[in-house]
Amino acid sequence: MLTKPAVLVLALTLALAGMSVETAAQQALPDAIAVPGAATLVTLRAVGAQIYECKAGADGKLAWTFREPLATLIAGGKTVGRHYAGPAWELADGSLVVGKLAAQAPGTTAQDIPWLRLDVASRRGTGELSATTAIQRINTKGGVMSGACDSAGGYLSVPYAADYVFLKSAS
Repeated sequence: MLTKPAVLVLALTLALAGMSVETAAQQALPDAIAVPGAATLVTLRAVGAQIYECKAGADGKLAWTFREPLATLIAGGKTVGRHYAGPAWELADGSLVVGKLAAQAPGTTAQDIPWLRLDVASRRGTGELSATTAIQRINTKGGVMSGACDSAGGYLSVPYAADYVFLKSAS
């Protein structure tokens, strides 16, 4: 059985370890997408697809062009909302935010879509996302399309997953 002082030392050690893990995670975030001084409202896991369309580029050659994301937002193993073109994030509580790209950093591998920082362009509702001022897309897996497309107007969905961190200004 642990004595009271030993329990306090153990609790303090675990608290300090948790803080150092969080600090390390923040330091691992690329500078380009950092939001200094912001506080996290919620982090949601997205699982879905990046949708690409085959169309002619400026050079007249056919290529896959990003069209939109389609993903389910998950927290605690439960579906809490959806992510779609806009880009928009909408929760079951009625809150919705639309982002605009502010910065990006490379994904972990060549097959992973970039990590992003988005500023909120508009919002709706009074739910969990209503105070959001910025969104980070991190920990991406998959979603990158490669290869030639054969005919204009074709679509392809590429599976992806990511964490979306919804932030609010600390002030």
